Amino acid sequence: MTTRIGIAGIAGRMGRLLAEETLAAGATLAGGIDAPGTALPNTAGSFADLAALAAASDVVVEFTHASTTLPHAAAMAASGRAWLIGTTGLNAEQEAAVAQAAKSIPVMYAPNYSPGVVLTMVLAERMAAALPAETYDAEILEMHHRQKVDAPSGTAVGIGRAVAAGRGVKLEDVTESGRDGHTGARKTGAIGFAALRGGQIVGEHSLIFTAAGEQITLSHRAMDRRAFATGAIRAALWVASKPPGLYDMRDVLGMR
Repeated sequence: MTTRIGIAGIAGRMGRLLAEETLAAGATLAGGIDAPGTALPNTAGSFADLAALAAASDVVVEFTHASTTLPHAAAMAASGRAWLIGTTGLNAEQEAAVAQAAKSIPVMYAPNYSPGVVLTMVLAERMAAALPAETYDAEILEMHHRQKVDAPSGTAVGIGRAVAAGRGVKLEDVTESGRDGHTGARKTGAIGFAALRGGQIVGEHSLIFTAAGEQITLSHRAMDRRAFATGAIRAALWVASKPPGLYDMRDVLGMR
């Protein structure tokens, strides 16, 4: 019997790609849910709510909106099914709810499901550990399509967390974001963020380390969001059979 994958947000751009990639991977598309009144893809069965979708699935893949996280975390924990979260822009309370759900079910939570981005984050952590914060300023620049609602992007925050981990600090203690006006000199050890929005850019991220005598740039560019869908389904198939716990793409790629 193949793994049954349910998709929350199935009528969106990512949701439709996830449905296609589910079938391409040889898994069973259990169906999906979306906003009431939204037409679902022809290949998808319709369910009343997330609980009903979870009951028909081995793993639920979710690319929706951060506002759904709290009720969905409770529903998924009660379902006993695996849960993959591709939603970005979660706040501290929402991330805590995800961690709480992971005590009962296997949860895959990553800021980005592209293998290339995961490798970028691994390199970011190693570079940050090797380049002293006192002499190498770290800045993260990202650009996305004009419809994106959160900034900086989840991927940019993930890169920032990798840099912070390499430096042995907490990201929230050293973040500089949205500079405007007379901000004063840059703080030593800060991790800066800049977000650009325009057109239909899928996703571009650059981590820039700048010292007095040199500059190093680590960049990733996504040309097709299908790369995220392919990676997410790969991760969904991986996490479906795992014990309760909080996992990310490094676990899928064997990079722990």
